[in-house]
Amino acid sequence: MKRTAFAAIVTVLLAGICLAENPITKPLFYIQRNKNANVVHYDAQLNGDGTLYRKEPVIAYWVLLAVDGRREDLNLIERTKAYGFAIQPDSSGKFYRMTLAAYKREIKVYTQGDNVKGEMVIGGKPAYLEKVSITSKEGLVLPTVLSIELFGTDVSTGEKRSEKIVP
Repeated sequence: MKRTAFAAIVTVLLAGICLAENPITKPLFYIQRNKNANVVHYDAQLNGDGTLYRKEPVIAYWVLLAVDGRREDLNLIERTKAYGFAIQPDSSGKFYRMTLAAYKREIKVYTQGDNVKGEMVIGGKPAYLEKVSITSKEGLVLPTVLSIELFGTDVSTGEKRSEKIVP
């Protein structure tokens, strides 16, 4: 009997360690481009208790829909110049402050019940970011961004919000 109880305790402890090292992911928002169907997904990572995973609260990766739908990591240039991001916990400890490498407007990342939210100002009002759409044309070395469109849902009213930015 003692062995069974000991085995049960060890199993529970190991399960807790596995959950801590293998966070659960939930979609936060994505970026689509006019170039092709490939999209960059941003997912929040959660601990087993539903809090943001402190070690790496958000991850970004390609979903290659124009190829075969597989997932692929961002390369170094994409992480540093275009689709990467910086993220830091807020001093309150209630959320994280995130900024994309190519676009410095702040995104507030937090949990709300069982959901994760990326909140930012869209069209002058706080909104939950759902999608970013980038229109660009090919350049000699790098593409030239013609416009960025932000899409989300108003935090207060639940209405759809959008904003078009022309650099």
